[in-house]
Amino acid sequence: MQLYIIRHAQSENNAIWASTGQDNGRVPDPALTEIGHQQARLVAEYIQQADVDTAVTPDDPYNHQGFHLTHLYCSLMRRAVQTGTYLSQALDLPLIAWPVIHEGGGIYEKNAAGERIGLPGPNRAFFAQHHPELHLPDELGEDGWWNRPVETWEEMPGRAQRFLDELYARHGDSDDRVAIVTHGGFYYAFFSVLLDFWRTKVDFGGEMPIWFKVFNTSITRIDFNDDHVSLTYLNRADFLPPELLT
Repeated sequence: MQLYIIRHAQSENNAIWASTGQDNGRVPDPALTEIGHQQARLVAEYIQQADVDTAVTPDDPYNHQGFHLTHLYCSLMRRAVQTGTYLSQALDLPLIAWPVIHEGGGIYEKNAAGERIGLPGPNRAFFAQHHPELHLPDELGEDGWWNRPVETWEEMPGRAQRFLDELYARHGDSDDRVAIVTHGGFYYAFFSVLLDFWRTKVDFGGEMPIWFKVFNTSITRIDFNDDHVSLTYLNRADFLPPELLT
């Protein structure tokens, strides 16, 4: 099995943070910016073009002979769904929602005191109206997919472990090439579990010891082999022009 982790394209909140260095004005479930739409189109075109007139080969560590994805998943956050839709249309693959790969915290807003308050999030009717191509989980109803308190940092590794368990249950011991459209915080939690550095004793003076720089729409590839896991490449964004690197 090969796993491709694709971060969503630039969101409205990403743009706010990039321009101000803070999250004042953030929205609970941001959409893509115009730059984000350009990034999403480019990553979809890049993967599509790499697949043209190429064969699937096992020894192709940089995907020069294409990606040949077999499964495409995204979180239920709008920026991931929008990014995934570009990929789905370009690659003619079903876009399947996988709620567990959401951004840290979930859907929330901040009150006047700066406290994070969990919100319901979009429901089945919302997705049916705005993203009818998205394959939704059976359990999603009309109450909203989040609809619970804010997730803490301490809860994130357990969720990442659940993802790994589910990933193996769905695709382990196969030749599947699985792509997930996810988020920077989940990227961190996933590698925290995979590399087991969540409990590191090094004190950097903050709540997280290591952070990853993850560009919008960057691609990370991990190969799960019979006897080892290969981190084939991380945070690859060479398909973006410099002005769209965010």
